[in-house]
Amino acid sequence: MNEAFRRFGILVALVGAVLSSFSIGITPAVHSETIAPCNCLAELERQTIALFEHASPSVVEVTAIVSREDEPAGVNTGSGFFWDTSGHIVTNQHVVAGATTIRIWLASGEQVEAELVGATPAYDLAVLRVRELAHTPSPIAIGTSGNLKIGQWVYAIGSPLGLDHSLTTGVVSALNRKLPTSNGREIENIIQTDAAIYPGSSGGPLLDSGGLLIGVNTVAYSSGKAGSALGFAIPVDVVKSIVPKLIDNGRVPIPGIGIVPADEAVAVRLGVDGVIIAGIRPNSPADHALLRAMDSESDSIGDVITAADGLPVHSVFDLATQLEHTGVGHTITLGIKRDGRDVDVNVEVVDIGRQP
Repeated sequence: MNEAFRRFGILVALVGAVLSSFSIGITPAVHSETIAPCNCLAELERQTIALFEHASPSVVEVTAIVSREDEPAGVNTGSGFFWDTSGHIVTNQHVVAGATTIRIWLASGEQVEAELVGATPAYDLAVLRVRELAHTPSPIAIGTSGNLKIGQWVYAIGSPLGLDHSLTTGVVSALNRKLPTSNGREIENIIQTDAAIYPGSSGGPLLDSGGLLIGVNTVAYSSGKAGSALGFAIPVDVVKSIVPKLIDNGRVPIPGIGIVPADEAVAVRLGVDGVIIAGIRPNSPADHALLRAMDSESDSIGDVITAADGLPVHSVFDLATQLEHTGVGHTITLGIKRDGRDVDVNVEVVDIGRQP
């Protein structure tokens, strides 16, 4: 017991000594040296910052007012970028589809109206033009998508959810994807990236590490699970071929032969591999070539297109791709399954989108 009291006494003495040191003005030492700001950005960070600062003034936010009969006006938002010094802006067709008024927000904060020059749903591209600008931002330098490699860094700039001039980074996740658009068509060589593309980013530029345009962001898919979003961009080599046509003509030709293909579910149900012709437009190349459509009254399937210029046709997408490659004004050789026989028929490819 005496030993316990002795230890308690020593502890009380120590505490008293510490408290007395504070009472006579002795304070614990404090490190007073000021820490200088750290200029320690990595080289990759500096390059990313420089890329954004150089390219972002060329990127705009697009707001489209959409009016429909007997419906309240709606608003579509997206992104775009200056294509040239004449005030042309590239964006997605789905951003401005049905728009009665289009407004552009620039990086400077300036807001101007734009007019639609041309659009093509088959490629999900549109060209706008602004005229009343005090200063037209420099266009983004155009690169190529033909030599992209999976794994290389990419940078997307846009206005996701209306938050203008946002930058996301990632890599090329995959190449040569196909993206369905309208009228049974696909865009080939689509770029897949894990750079985040949110609603409102559509139409913005996808850049390589040199700040060159390699694609136009178009859509993102998500399974709803964290980290599962996939972004897709239209390759710039396609954009380079389409945009000048939209600027010059307001549209691009739609290669076709004048058939109405049957729904693919019909082919699957009937066990048919190829494109069943559900209808033929009068006075079309298919009509002139005497192609046969299915007859619902007699349950006759009619002609089934199984090949085009020697390449197999399994779907409408396959046929549309071959028509694109052949081009308007040329002749395509179709492999036809007719009454159990294989026959070849030459058909002219025309612009089915042109008004008569």
